[in-house]
Parts: sequence; C-alpha cells; structure tokens
Amino acid sequence: METVENKYITLAYKLYTIENGEKEFTEEAPAEHPFQFISGLGLTLESFENQVKDLNKGDKFDFTIKAEEAYGEYDEEHVIDLPKNIFEIEGKFDSERVTEGSIVPLMTGDGQRVNASVVEIKPDVVVVDLNHPLAGADLIFEGEVIESRPATNEEIQELVKMMSGEGCGCGCDSCGS
Repeated sequence: METVENKYITLAYKLYTIENGEKEFTEEAPAEHPFQFISGLGLTLESFENQVKDLNKGDKFDFTIKAEEAYGEYDEEHVIDLPKNIFEIEGKFDSERVTEGSIVPLMTGDGQRVNASVVEIKPDVVVVDLNHPLAGADLIFEGEVIESRPATNEEIQELVKMMSGEGCGCGCDSCGS
C-alpha cells in the first residue's frame, strides 16, 4: 500500500473563471496572504490538489479545472423558495442581512450548514440559490508555489483539531483523551 505524504503547501495564485466563453478575474491569494493547506486531507478540490502537490517551491503553475471536476454544473433545481418567516428575528424579517445578493447561512434538515445566495425577496418567500458560487464555471489557476514540504505531525494534528471544532483551551495536550 502506498503511503500518502501529507505536504504543507503554500501558494500565491490568481483565480479566473470561464463562463460562456468569458474569462473573468475572480479572486487572488497574494504572496502576503497565500493559500495554505495540507495535502491528502481532503481540504481542497481533489483536481486542484493533484495539479499542485508534486510541484516544488518556486515552481510556477497555470492550469484549468473543468466545471465538472470543480464545483459541478449549475443546477436550476438548487434555486428554491423559502418561507420568509424563517428569516425573522424576534418576529421581524431580517431585512438588514437578508438582501438580494447577500449570502445567508442555512441549516439542512439533517443539521448540515450550507451557504445560500439570496436571489430575490418576494412578499412571502425568499428565493435562494444553493449552488456553489463557482458552479458551472471552469477555473483557471495561475500562480507560484511559495512553500512545499512534508507537513509535521503537529501541523496535521492542529488542523484536524480546528476542523473538528476542538481546541480545549485547557493548555494541556490531552484534549479528548
């Protein structure tokens, strides 16, 4: 069995999307505030990780990830009407936070947190879009590897703790044991 090496990878990149043949600048992770992750833990898109995990410090990259390998195709069925009353605070509609274009946190029936984009506010419903903002777009990443080295066990444990919402603050190393 092949062992997966967890690498600590730091990247500076510019992300462009292509929708309907148009290339558009979407976001940037500059060298001063780079994107950092540990490979092999499922923290990033697999198709993205596969492109960068074997690169070395200083390597430049420029690759495209097709929509179906990124956030999937845009699905009209993920645009839904929700009753306006679920956006009420103390009996009043939250018109400050729930506006067209805003992102609202929702919880699914099974307790999973999802973000939805508010499409339209009607008299009795709020139309929200549950598609990922980059659904349906091909992603172009252009950038450079700032750091790529084996991750330490401490870094991996720290990350796993953060993801599980732990971090006991007791100053001990025996959290959860």
